[in-house]
Amino acid sequence: MAQVLEFKLPDLGEGLTEAEIVRWLVEVGDVVAVDQPVVEVETAKAMVEVPCPYGGVVTARFGAEGTELPVGAPLLTVAVGETADGRPAGDGSGTGTTAADSPRDGGREPAAEGSGNVLVGYGTSQAPARRRRVRPAAPAVNGRSRAPEPVRETRPAGTPQAAPGARTGRTAPADGPVPVISPLVRRLARENGLDLRKLTGSGPDGLILRADVEHALRAAGTQERTETTAATAPAATTTAATPATPAATGGPARSTAGAASVTRVPLKGIRGAVADKLSRSRTEIPDATCWVDADATELMRTRAAMNAAGGPKISVLALLARICTAALARFPELNASVDTGAREIVRYADVHLGFAAQTERGLVVPVVRDAHTRDAESLTAEFARLTEAARAGTLTPAELTGGTFTLNNYGVFGVDGSTPIINHPEAAMLGVGRIVPKPWVHEGELAVRQVVQLSLTFDHRVCDGGTAGGFLRYVADCVEQPAVLLRTV
Repeated sequence: MAQVLEFKLPDLGEGLTEAEIVRWLVEVGDVVAVDQPVVEVETAKAMVEVPCPYGGVVTARFGAEGTELPVGAPLLTVAVGETADGRPAGDGSGTGTTAADSPRDGGREPAAEGSGNVLVGYGTSQAPARRRRVRPAAPAVNGRSRAPEPVRETRPAGTPQAAPGARTGRTAPADGPVPVISPLVRRLARENGLDLRKLTGSGPDGLILRADVEHALRAAGTQERTETTAATAPAATTTAATPATPAATGGPARSTAGAASVTRVPLKGIRGAVADKLSRSRTEIPDATCWVDADATELMRTRAAMNAAGGPKISVLALLARICTAALARFPELNASVDTGAREIVRYADVHLGFAAQTERGLVVPVVRDAHTRDAESLTAEFARLTEAARAGTLTPAELTGGTFTLNNYGVFGVDGSTPIINHPEAAMLGVGRIVPKPWVHEGELAVRQVVQLSLTFDHRVCDGGTAGGFLRYVADCVEQPAVLLRTV
C-alpha cells in the first residue's frame, strides 16, 4: 500500500525562520531517491539545496518559484511503498492517499525508509537515482479512479474565478487569529499601516507570507497613483480635487510625477540580512577606528619570491590573513565578542577568520575555520574555494557564520581607506586599502615605494586604544618586514 508523506521546509539553522523558493529541481511525477535535492531555496544567509528524506514519487509541490515559505510549511508530498496490487507508487493505478491524508503535526507519521536528514552533505551516502517521470497515483473513489488534485482552490457558488496571476487563499476571520507565522511579515505590515485581516494568504492553509504583504503594498501604491492622476485631471463639470494631505493619508503627499519616478527595492534576502546586521552593529557596538600607512614593498617582494620558488601561488590576502592570526595571538582581546546579557567579554582561543566577498547577490562574509592553524598555502586554497562558492551562491549557512574576526580587503575596489562597520557580534575588523606606488622616505631618502593604508575598527568595550594601536602597529610591522616577522609563512 502506497503512503503519501509530506516533506516540510526544514529548520536550516542560525535562527532562520523562512526561505524563498528559487528553483524546483523536481516536478510532480518525478521519482526521487532518499536525500536527493528537490528544491533550491534562498535564505537570508545563502542559497541552499534541500534534499528530501523520502524516496518515492513526487505527488505535489507547494509554492511557486519566488514564493517565501516559513519553516515548517509543506514543500512537497512523496508517495512511497507499493500499491495494493504490488505496483510501485505513482504508476497510475491502485489506491493511495492524498496530500490531505498525510501526517500533520501531532499525528504519527507512517513508517518509511528515509534518512530524516535535510541538509546537503548529511545522511546516507547513496547517490541520487536518475529522475524518472511517471504518472502520480490516482486515489480510487467508489471503484473509479480520478485525476490527482494535490492543490485545489475552493470558491463559494457564484464567485468569479480569479484572474491569472492573482493571489488565492482565504482571509482571516474577523474574530480569529491572523494566519501569520513570521514576525518580519507582521512588522512589515505594521510599519506600512496594513491590516493583515483584510489580506488573502497565498501560503498553505491561507498563511499570509511576506510576498502577500508586498503585493498588497504595491497594489495600494498603484491605486494611490491612479487616484492622484484622476484627481488632478481637468474636468468639465467638477472642481479638481486638492492633493491629499499627510494627515489624511498617514504620510507625505506624493505628486504624480514624483510617484512615477520612485523605485522601491525590498530589503529581503542577503541585502535585508546585511542591512539588519549593519544596523545592529551601529546600534549596539561603540566602535572606534585607527589607521596607519605602511610600506608594503617588502611584502610584495616576499610574495614574488615565494611564488617563484614553485608550487601553488600565494595570494596577498593569504599573507595578510597570516599576519592577522599572528597579531591576534599577541592581542587576544580583539578575538572576542561581548555578551550583553551576562555583561561579559567572551574571548576565543581559535581564530575563525571572516573575509568580505562581493557577489552579484550582495556582500557576504565567508569564514575560514581555524585560520590560526593554516599556513599561507592552505589559506590561499581556502580563500579561493570559499570565494568561488560565494559567487556561485552555494555557500552553506555554516560557512557564513561563526567568525571571530574579519579581514576586509576593500583595496580591490580601487580605494585607499575606509572605516569599516564591525561584523556583529565580532569585536574588530581589519581593513586593507589598495597597494599603490607612492613617495616614501626609505632609509633616509625619498623613494617610490608600494604603500598601503591599514585601518582597524574595534569595539571599545573589549579593549582600549593602546591595545588596538598595538595590534595595528604589529600588523604594519609585519607588512613592512615580513622576512623577519613571518618566518613560519
